[in-house]
Amino acid sequence: MVILFQSKPSIIACGAVAGPLERQSVFKSYFDSIVEDERWNQTTNEQGHSKMISEACDIVIKKANIKNLDVDFFLSGDLVNQMTPTNFAARELACSFIGLFSACATSVSSVIVASLLTDLGASQFAIAGASSQHNAIERQFRYPINYGAQKPATSQWTVTAAGYALIGKHKPEHPSVVAGTIGKVVDYGEVNPFHMGGAMAPAAFDTITSHLKKRKQKISDYDLIMTGDLGKIGLKILKAMLAQSGVKQDELQLLRDAGAEFYGEDESFQAGASGAGCSASVFFSYIEQQLKTGRFNRVLLVATGALLSPLSFQQGETIPCTAHAIEITME
Repeated sequence: MVILFQSKPSIIACGAVAGPLERQSVFKSYFDSIVEDERWNQTTNEQGHSKMISEACDIVIKKANIKNLDVDFFLSGDLVNQMTPTNFAARELACSFIGLFSACATSVSSVIVASLLTDLGASQFAIAGASSQHNAIERQFRYPINYGAQKPATSQWTVTAAGYALIGKHKPEHPSVVAGTIGKVVDYGEVNPFHMGGAMAPAAFDTITSHLKKRKQKISDYDLIMTGDLGKIGLKILKAMLAQSGVKQDELQLLRDAGAEFYGEDESFQAGASGAGCSASVFFSYIEQQLKTGRFNRVLLVATGALLSPLSFQQGETIPCTAHAIEITME
């Protein structure tokens, strides 16, 4: 389903914060803050996760030169049980809250909802985004960190990061969200939680091709199409699927993936980065700044999410996935 936003809601301000290991990210210079303590000087990983979200939102509010009370909606989600870190951060922000779970696709699904509320005239300012904290997420979905399990080459590293954007009424000097595609749930039968790229690539393919078809566009109409956290292997699979569908090689060069690039060529991170904070921190720092400086004029951001849980994995279920997209321009 492709949605056209008639009022072209704008991304007024962004905030991206990250943990200590993320100093190794190729995007580190674009982040607003990098802390020294994975737990943000809190007692638990989850408490640190919540404080990370609050810090990113505070940065957004300060950049926009508004007050907390000016924010109409907070739209966000994370990967911890029932999104508790986001819930506690919403308690501090104290505005109308809509919790969203699209796994690692939440960074974009939240912007779509915020843009809809803005388009309808129901919101003047809405904060949208997502986050992840390495220790908390790895413990929940894979193995406890202290277990020291050897990971296969297809696995990805969950980043500790948060990225948020303030969505408001159209302002020509800011990037604007002109369209969005809400993706379907696609399941290609993958059962390996250490191969998220392979599981999510078909969903990214479905959303990208659907968006381009409905918008009567081709990949070359964009300066960049960036997916969320397919990682190096998932990106190769996506490009192979697009090539098989008839996309030319020169157009495939316009496809990039935040997870594949996040830690550069450091092989200790296996196939790259993942986590809801991966695409959020890259989209709402690097991409926003490239648009504002004129390097990019039109981009398609596609966040992918694996909709599994510890329970579904234990029951032997396959991994259903989704991908959501937003078309952003400086026009």
